[in-house]
Amino acid sequence: MLHIINPSDIESVIGKEVGTSDWITIDQERIDKFADATMDHQFIHVDPEQAKPIFGSTIAHGFLSLSLVAGIPFQQEIGMILEGTKMGLNYGLDKVRFLSPVPVDSEVRIVMKCLSITEKNPGQFLAKNEVTMEIKGVDKPAFVAETLSMFIV
Repeated sequence: MLHIINPSDIESVIGKEVGTSDWITIDQERIDKFADATMDHQFIHVDPEQAKPIFGSTIAHGFLSLSLVAGIPFQQEIGMILEGTKMGLNYGLDKVRFLSPVPVDSEVRIVMKCLSITEKNPGQFLAKNEVTMEIKGVDKPAFVAETLSMFIV
């Protein structure tokens, strides 16, 4: 569910979970397309036979997993947006840690928690979220990141 926050109610979401996505499958086709797009064809991603002794199967690129943060919230309408937003922009990352490999055919989801929202300029709000990618059946997440988004209202 997408939380629409009035700028006067910002404090109500700080420190709170603002969304959990549905599970999606990371299949080999997605991994191969990412390898082609980024020119990263390291065998652990694209060659099941070579990857098997190391990881048991191919694994998703860490940056493939991270890149899903750009689309999943909008496609699944989770997270938050400020009321009256005219435009939202990816502003960057403060921190990323890749903690577990994502084996091919794993199901993953993201969980978002709002850490802060600051008005940088009149009508420009910078939101920092902690985003965790969970892997179904694995205790340790794929990654934890602090993402930055700029909302123009």
